[in-house]
Amino acid sequence: MANPSASMSARNEVRTVAPKLIELSEKVLYGDVWERPGLSKRDRSLITVATLLALGRSDQLPGHLERALGNGVTRDEIGEMITHLAFYAGWPAAMTAGRVARKVFDGA
Repeated sequence: MANPSASMSARNEVRTVAPKLIELSEKVLYGDVWERPGLSKRDRSLITVATLLALGRSDQLPGHLERALGNGVTRDEIGEMITHLAFYAGWPAAMTAGRVARKVFDGA
C-alpha cells in the first residue's frame, strides 16, 4: 500500500488550499471508487499507474507505485508495463517512470 505518511503529507499540504478536493479524494475516490467490486484493487493500481505514466504525472507515481506493490503488482510487472507503455505513451515518459520506480523499489 502507498506510504500513508507521504500520502497524508501531500493531502494535508493541498487541504489548506483546496479542502473540498481533499474531501472528495478521501470520500469519493478512495472511499467509493477504489472500493467498488467491478475491478480488483490490483487492476485499479495497474490502470492508475499506467495512466499516470502516460500523462507524465511523476509527482503522483511514487505513492501509486507503492500502492500497486501493496495491491499485488510485482516489480517485474511494473517493469513490463513501463516497457510496453514506452511505445504508446512515449519513451521519455517511460524513462521517467522507470527512474521513479527504481527509487520506490530501493525504498521498499
